[in-house]
Amino acid sequence: MATGALDGPVPAAAPRGQRVLDLLDKAIDAQSPLVRKNIARARQRNPEATPAQVIRNLERMYVSALTGTGAAVGGTAAAPGVGTGVALALSAGEALSSLELSALYALSIAEVHGVPIDELERRRTIVMGIMLGGTGSTTITKVAERTGQHWGRQVVAKVPVEMLRQINKILGKNFVTKYGTKQGIIVLGRVAPFGIGAVIGGGANAALATLTVRSGRRAFGPPPTSWHG
Repeated sequence: MATGALDGPVPAAAPRGQRVLDLLDKAIDAQSPLVRKNIARARQRNPEATPAQVIRNLERMYVSALTGTGAAVGGTAAAPGVGTGVALALSAGEALSSLELSALYALSIAEVHGVPIDELERRRTIVMGIMLGGTGSTTITKVAERTGQHWGRQVVAKVPVEMLRQINKILGKNFVTKYGTKQGIIVLGRVAPFGIGAVIGGGANAALATLTVRSGRRAFGPPPTSWHG
């Protein structure tokens, strides 16, 4: 172990923050091509489903998947015979899965609402803004100098990419702070006696999913009455 990595808080913090943002970009890149398939899956039981019905299905699918992932990793990490190092490694791998699920959910909701997701900066704003909740919406509307509800439609769909880059720089700093802290608490909570870890893992992810769904509703507002395009 290189002890020098801990000398000087600024050099140590910067790589860690960049790693979080790299994970975010990796998740966005991986999930962006799957958005339409995800929406099709939400419509498969009812091809005539309205946008409101599809959004509701997307919310259920996201909460269920994220909760299940957290519980599975929590239970495995806390199983007898699994060392702390292995447990932390499993939880670190699940962090990317959580990001991927959240990215897929956020971009799918944007697509149903007809908000463009063809550019990376717009995708970043959507995913970080939704995952950050109130902090994200406040930052976005303040930097964009836009007032009113539903930043997903008023800002992401309309402002120039140059402005979105400015917004994303601030969102990125907030994302590193909030996401890193939250994951730290969740990861440590999973290293618990068998059974308790599953409850903590599933419960933490369920809470995160619920907050993300609420944030998505605030970001885009009421579902469209008909399909765009």
